[in-house]
Formats: sequence, structure tokens, C-alpha cells
Amino acid sequence: MTDAPGARGTALPATNHPHPATSGTPTVLTGATVVLPTGTVKNGRLAVHGTRIAPTVPENAQVIDVTDHYVIPGFVDLHNHGGGGASFTSGSVDDILKGIHTHRLHGTTTLVASTVTGDMDFLTRRAGLLSELAEQGEIAGVHFEGPFISPCRKGAHSEALLRDPHPADVRKLIDAARGQARMLTLATELPGGLDSVRLLADHGVIAAIGHTDATYEQTVEAIDAGATVATHLFNAMPPLGHRSPGPIAALLEDDRVTVELINDGTHLHPAALQLAFHHAGADRVAFITDAMDAAGFGDGRYWLGPLEVEVADGVARLVEDGTIAGSTLTLDRAFKRAVTVDGLSVEDAVTALSATPARLLGMADTIGSLEPGKYADLLILDSAYELKGVMRRGEWVVGPQLG
Repeated sequence: MTDAPGARGTALPATNHPHPATSGTPTVLTGATVVLPTGTVKNGRLAVHGTRIAPTVPENAQVIDVTDHYVIPGFVDLHNHGGGGASFTSGSVDDILKGIHTHRLHGTTTLVASTVTGDMDFLTRRAGLLSELAEQGEIAGVHFEGPFISPCRKGAHSEALLRDPHPADVRKLIDAARGQARMLTLATELPGGLDSVRLLADHGVIAAIGHTDATYEQTVEAIDAGATVATHLFNAMPPLGHRSPGPIAALLEDDRVTVELINDGTHLHPAALQLAFHHAGADRVAFITDAMDAAGFGDGRYWLGPLEVEVADGVARLVEDGTIAGSTLTLDRAFKRAVTVDGLSVEDAVTALSATPARLLGMADTIGSLEPGKYADLLILDSAYELKGVMRRGEWVVGPQLG
């Protein structure tokens, strides 16, 4: 399986390359509205020394006035299949790095690379390649979405390659990732599902319920077995019913579960997003992209695993039947939509895009919030919530563009 030859799109602007004049030098941002875990500080100041946020202003620091701007933590994406015309499932190492950089340009400073359904040999090889990039710090680990999902709710996955989640097969993927497996999505109602959930929990891998046809009762059983994430809640699962509430009710009501939401205006009606926030709260919501190759690139024909995708007006659908096939979302757009369309506070949006996914990944001691000692992963936004600067580990990826 390879990326689609001749996939069409538009190149990223050259002005979004790093600014070497400011990269790596001690820096102080002043005058901003800074979103901290303890609250939002107006006319705040944030210092960076090396790769970390500094407790005090470093000597000889470059001072950058960001008055009338926000400074927030870098975004953390738990579920991402590619971008910039490149696929994490089938692209080369250079392709994967291009996709990672595309999302960094849009504010995602930490990313988990997601695969799609394939045969076991292919997925184990892929896990080995992605684990190398995780060991190098380019990604935060590997997420396997499929092949252990329901044919009734397969979405943009090849039905011919689906299989039941037998623990021995799940273990093969865990082992192939060499300690870098972060999450595996499965339909827990399938034969072997509950035992696989327990296996994942025992190995410190997040068991995510998704692409599932489970009942309410089956979902409760899976949560009790150790499942802690809902893969793109509402999508690829039975709808909420008043007599058969299905998985949605079970996933929303349990404080042990974090729910993923794709906030692109296509996957979810704003009322559904509000429902999730009302029941789960920002501490249990993680905005994701579920992005495929076209994110940050453009309309055209692409491949998602073995399936051909047509992207038109930014919406990705399978050529064969029109099923929505991931998204072209970037998290800066998800943030802006959350605040300007969905009516969330800036603080809640930051929690759902940074703090909650960082905690879920077990990385809250180094990323997800602006605190001394943590990595200097931060974003600058203007008053209209447009991205104007991206810093990752003390290095400027974008900007700052304040003119």
C-alpha cells in the first residue's frame, strides 16, 4: 500500500518555516493574555530558556511584545493519520516527517501517529517504523485504529481486512511497537474483546472503544475491564436511543472515560458537542483531528490504507460509497471553532486540546500546560484566535508573526 500517486493539493507557504534568528535563544513573551492551569493572566509574561519554560527571566533574553495576543500551550493530538499530502499508515519516513511538520505548523506540538486497518504483517512492520520515530521524539507513540473493529461500524476501513480482537494478535501489535504503543481502538463486543482490553491495560496501552456496535451493557462491561477512551464519540457507533442508549450514554456517564471529539463542523453537530461537554466536562474531552493526508494540503484524490478517498471542499469521503473518511482538520481550526462557534471558553478549549490529552498519555509532567520546568511548547494567537506563532521545545516552528 502506497500513497496515491499525483495526489493534488497546495503547498504550505514558505513564510511558515522556522525563524533562525529567534530559535533556541532565551526568550520572554510579554504583554499577553496567558492561559495557565491556575487561571488566565492578562498582561502576563512567560520566559523560555533552552527547551523549557523558565521560572525566572533568563539573562540576555530576547523580549517579544505580544500585547493583545493569547499565549496558550501547544496542542496535543491523540488521533491523527497524516497531513501535508503524507500518510502515517503507508508513507515513507520522509512522508511521515512532512505530515508531522504540517501539523506543527498548525499548532500541534505533540502528536500520536494513527494507523488504519491492514493485514497483521503490514501493521507490525508499520509499528516498527513508527516506533523509531517515537524513540527519536518526533511523535508521542502509535495508535492502532483497527483491524479489531465491527464490520457493522467499519467507517473508512476495509471490511476484508477486519478481524476479531484475539489477544494473541493484539499482543503482536504491542510487541511490534517496542514500548511505543499508546492506544488501540477496538470493538470490545467482538469475541476476545474484553480479554484484549485487559491485556492492553496490563501493558499500559490505552484501550479505546470505537467503530463499535456494542450495547449500553456491553460498553459498561468493557469500561469495567479497563477501557478508558471513546474513539471519536458519536461517529462509527450506534446513535443514542431512549430505549437502547447504546455506547454513547455509557461512555459519557463514566468518569473513567475520556471522549474524543472531531470538531470540524462535519463530523458533529454543535448540539452533540455541547451534549458531550455538558456530561463529561473539559477534563474528559479530548479534541482530535482524525486527519488524513489532505489535512493542510488540499482537495483531490488520496488513499486511506487500501481505500481511495475524494476530498472536496475540505471533506474527505470514500470514492466507493461516500462514507466520511477521516478529516482534513487541523487543531488550530478546532480551537477557533470551539470558541467562536461552539461557545466554549478559551480555558475549556485549552484543556480539551492540551491538558486532557497530555494527561491521558501520561505526559502531563512535561507538556499540556504552561508551567516552569515543562517543555516550551506554546502558541501565540491573535484576538480573533488566529495562529501567529508556534514554539516547540524552545524552537520557533512558526513566527512569531505580529505585524
